[in-house]
Amino acid sequence: MTIYNNLINGHWTAGHATTPNTNPSDQADVIGEYAQGDAADVNAAVAAAQAAFPAWSTSGIQARHDALDKIGNEILARKDELGDLLAREEGKTRPEAIGEVARAGQIFKFFAGECLRLAGESLPSVRPGIGVEITREPIGVVGLITPWNFPIAIPAWKIAPALAFGNCVVLKPADLVPGSAWALADIIHRSGIPAGVFNLVMGRGRVIGEALVQHPDVAAISFTGSVGVGRGIAEACVKSGKKVQLEMGGKNPQVVLDDADLAQAVELSAQSCFYSTGQRCTASSRLIVTEKIYPAFIDALQARMAKLKVGDARAAGTDIGPVVSQAQLEQDLSYVEIAKAEGAVLASGGQRIGCHTGSGKQGFFLQPALLVDSTPAMRINREEVFGPVASVIRVHDYDEALAVANDTPFGLSAGIATTSLKYATHFKRHAQAGMVMVNLPTAGVDYHVPFGGRKGSSYGPREQGRYAQEFYTTVKTAYTLA
Repeated sequence: MTIYNNLINGHWTAGHATTPNTNPSDQADVIGEYAQGDAADVNAAVAAAQAAFPAWSTSGIQARHDALDKIGNEILARKDELGDLLAREEGKTRPEAIGEVARAGQIFKFFAGECLRLAGESLPSVRPGIGVEITREPIGVVGLITPWNFPIAIPAWKIAPALAFGNCVVLKPADLVPGSAWALADIIHRSGIPAGVFNLVMGRGRVIGEALVQHPDVAAISFTGSVGVGRGIAEACVKSGKKVQLEMGGKNPQVVLDDADLAQAVELSAQSCFYSTGQRCTASSRLIVTEKIYPAFIDALQARMAKLKVGDARAAGTDIGPVVSQAQLEQDLSYVEIAKAEGAVLASGGQRIGCHTGSGKQGFFLQPALLVDSTPAMRINREEVFGPVASVIRVHDYDEALAVANDTPFGLSAGIATTSLKYATHFKRHAQAGMVMVNLPTAGVDYHVPFGGRKGSSYGPREQGRYAQEFYTTVKTAYTLA
């Protein structure tokens, strides 16, 4: 069995132990053994990053551009291979996985360009004979903590801007799916970036993540994951004066109005709720449907769900892959039972499939679940499930739909299906979410625009696009007497 080690100061370094990376489509398939680091590894990685920072932060922008562009090119050239690895370890279908890898490559190439687009301001002072320059500088060593559901795209959209703006990085990927992050680290390692600028330390969050958050030489933490862990990180960072950026999930509404194109509304709802096995923070798990279209919408969505093929993530024709782990599967099933106990009706799916039909492979397969006649106060409509489980809420009209859509502690993404320009325009302005979709799935955003939400979904500056500079740089104002 191949052992994959941590990358510290330009060297592949063994951890104190290893853990197997297994395929959720086939529990007997072990991808490899991945190093488990400890606090000492974090200390070594941070020290290496701290030592590399002075030279990297003042390095030429062409060198930074060339390194990031090289990384992006290799990712794109290997997208089929890396996509297969991603599908194998995380469980999203192979086409979805290849698309995620392509996005990672595009992100690095975008931020390669940003290296050459660094800008500032030159202003006159209100005092005669004095000039003012406003510039952005890197913040130092950045700790990146990434989740399991996008194991190459999310590391990419944190690493690329951090490096582009002159920071040094210590990445702690999700312990459940280290393979894609290791492959990305290997590409970065061979790109020509100096030793210590980028470091990879794999291991448990309560060990590696905690050590990163508490380390005095880490200037900032960017985290994507659960609300509970995110809030704890925020508290620790505030106490120590670290800059912090958090993405913590959602309970995203998809509104369907009476005037919606039914076929379009059903298709975008199916994609929002069930694709990527519903394991997306932008997935729509609350379908808010006005009463006149409600019966036809439910019938049509059930018919669409019946056509979804659940199976091995890498098999041709699979629409929905496995849930990522046994624990996640149990969580999904428990929420279905909670919803039924509170009065919702299970209209479709919601059962575990013991094995992929005809293959004999034991995996974590779940038939996508549709719960109808739910109410806004039910737990299924308040808490993030993070699986292929959708609930439907019947409302009277647009005004009630908007109120229900906003009645959530989260605010990441929100969608509306309508042919009314009036309602679409009003919803874009009044939906309490960081991203709004009109006649599109709630999941699916471009790599060159800001990503983030409101309320319990996000904290701190936005990720992606040019807005990433708000987190990865600090502003300096300099005065000069002429």
